[in-house]
Amino acid sequence: MSSATGMRVVVTGATGNVGTSVVRLLSEDPEIGSVLGLARRLPDWSPPKTDWDAVDLASERSDLVERFTGADAVVHLAWAFQPTHDPAATWRTNVLGSMRVFEAVAAAEVPALVHASSVGTYSPGPKDETVDESWPTHGWPDAAYCREKAYLERALDTFERDHPGTRVVRMRPAFLFKRESASEQRRIFGGKFLPGPLARPELLPFLPDIPGLRVQALHTDDAARAYRLAVHSDARGAFNLAADPPVDAHVLGEMLGARPVRLPRSAARSAIAAAWGLHLLPASPHLFDAVLRLPLMDSARARTELGWQPERTATDVLAEFLQGLQQGAGAGTEPLRGRKVG
Repeated sequence: MSSATGMRVVVTGATGNVGTSVVRLLSEDPEIGSVLGLARRLPDWSPPKTDWDAVDLASERSDLVERFTGADAVVHLAWAFQPTHDPAATWRTNVLGSMRVFEAVAAAEVPALVHASSVGTYSPGPKDETVDESWPTHGWPDAAYCREKAYLERALDTFERDHPGTRVVRMRPAFLFKRESASEQRRIFGGKFLPGPLARPELLPFLPDIPGLRVQALHTDDAARAYRLAVHSDARGAFNLAADPPVDAHVLGEMLGARPVRLPRSAARSAIAAAWGLHLLPASPHLFDAVLRLPLMDSARARTELGWQPERTATDVLAEFLQGLQQGAGAGTEPLRGRKVG
C-alpha cells in the first residue's frame, strides 16, 4: 500500500489515447510513488516512476492479481474498438477482460477502482438539454461499444454490492481527442487509408448537417486530470465529463468556414452502412445510430465533488485534433503511432 514514497497506481490500457495522458499526469504527481502501466505491446516511452508490463486482458492466463497486489488504485482504461465486424472478439477483450480486472481488484484487495465508462453507456436522451448521472445506462443495444459499456455498468453494480470496501469510480467522458491521438482515431473510425489532409478547411466547402448529430467533446488531458483527482479523492460513483459548447454542423461550420447542408439521416446511414459492409470504413452504422441518440451530459458533479474543470473548450479540442489529422500526428506508443496519408 502507500508508503513514505507515495501511492502505487496500476493503469490498464496505458499506451492508448487516455492511458498516455493518465500515465503522464500520474508520473509527474509528487504524491504518486510508482505507476505500473499495462498494455498488450510495450512502448519505448519512459516517463518518470513508471514501469511497464505486457498484458492481454483477453487472455485468461494473464495474472492480474499479482500485478495489482499492493496497489492503492487501479485505473482501468483498456478497450478494443475493433474488429467491428466481430463483436465476439471485442466482447472477449472489453467485457470479459474488464470482469477479470474487477475480480483481480477484489482478490488483491485494492482499495480503489477507477473505471472508464463513457457517454456511450447512456440510453437515448435529449439534445437540447443536459442529463446528470442518474440518466438510465442501458446504451444503444445495436452498437457493440454501447452494449459493452452498459453491460459493465451492471457488472460494477454487482461488484459494489459484493465488495463494499472497494471504492469504485465510473468516469463517463464525452468523445475524447488530442493532437497525438489523431492518427489512431483516424485508423479506428475512418480507416487507415483515409487521407488526413482532407481535414483542411479549404477542401470542405460544406458540411453535412444530420438531424441528431450534436455531441460533446473533451480534451484527453482534461479527462486525465479527472482520473488523477479521483485517485486522490474519496469520491465514489459516476461522473460525467464534458466541455462546452456542444458540437454540431453549425459549430464546425464556423470553425472551418464551411456551410452546413441538411442531409437526411437515412442517406447518411445508407452511405456508412455500404462502406462498412464493404470493409472500407471501420466505424459501423450501428455506432452512427447510437451517436445520433446520445444525450448531452451535465458535468456539475465532477466540478463540485472532484474540483474538476476542463481547461480547453470543445472547439479548442477539435481545432487541435484537426491539425493533428493534417500532420499525421502521433506519439511513441504502438496505438498512437503517427502516420500521414495522402
